Amino acid sequence: MISTDEKSGIQALERLHPSLPMCPGLVERQEHEYVRHGTQCLFANLEVATGRVIAPSVGSTRTNEDFASHIEKTIATDPDTRWIFVVDQLNIHQSEALVKLVAKELGIELELDRKGNLKNIKAMASRRTFLSDPTHRIRFVYTPKHTSWLNQIELWFSILARRLLKRGSFTSVEDLRERILAFIEYFNRALAKPFKWTYKGRPLKV
Repeated sequence: MISTDEKSGIQALERLHPSLPMCPGLVERQEHEYVRHGTQCLFANLEVATGRVIAPSVGSTRTNEDFASHIEKTIATDPDTRWIFVVDQLNIHQSEALVKLVAKELGIELELDRKGNLKNIKAMASRRTFLSDPTHRIRFVYTPKHTSWLNQIELWFSILARRLLKRGSFTSVEDLRERILAFIEYFNRALAKPFKWTYKGRPLKV
């Protein structure tokens, strides 16, 4: 079981001046002015049973094709196993490109029109039904709307933001990409463990 989502618009911000290090009685002080070098989008999978982040993808865009390519890359790490992807209901998580990918991986023949588009699974609801079919070896479980906290990858994104992005200084988008991937490698080696839910099911106060 894999918890999957994307963190888009990650900014490569370079501080104009170096941070001042900690000293007795003072925390590290960070320069508030910065230069923007562009943004990156991270597609990430959290393996629920181990807490490891597997097959991450970092790029400049977040399109239907980008997400389908990320899922294809993930499946390729163990092509014969059963995959359950927990995702939210964003449109790129139930796209035509994703349906075609899953059908190809499962050996399912889809009916296409003359332009190569899906013929009988055009509506998003129909695509979601196909992708979430419990009989498929590769399937998607969609969380209800406005419940992002049910998707454990969001917990990991908060770790990434606190430990790397919040106080980081990146000289380019390439530098940002390399340091994100390096942090993932470090996290898997030294910090990864399953998340333990603490919410007891009591109604939330409004």
